[in-house]
Amino acid sequence: MTEPNNNPLHGVTLEQILTALVAHYEWEGLAERIDIRCFKSDPSIKSSLTFLRKTPWAREKVEKLYVKYARTKREL
Repeated sequence: MTEPNNNPLHGVTLEQILTALVAHYEWEGLAERIDIRCFKSDPSIKSSLTFLRKTPWAREKVEKLYVKYARTKREL
């Protein structure tokens, strides 16, 4: 018998996380919440993924925002 995984990021790719956040907040709203240039200057999923995969502190901020977003979405 397997234990349920309580990690909200389990099974979710970084691309899925970023796509969901952009769909909800749009690039401008995402840039207001997380102050990184790849969200402000000519943003794209591809360039943002490249940056986030190389920059652990930025990826952590994006993941935290996604967890917060996912929790509020579940409560609705």
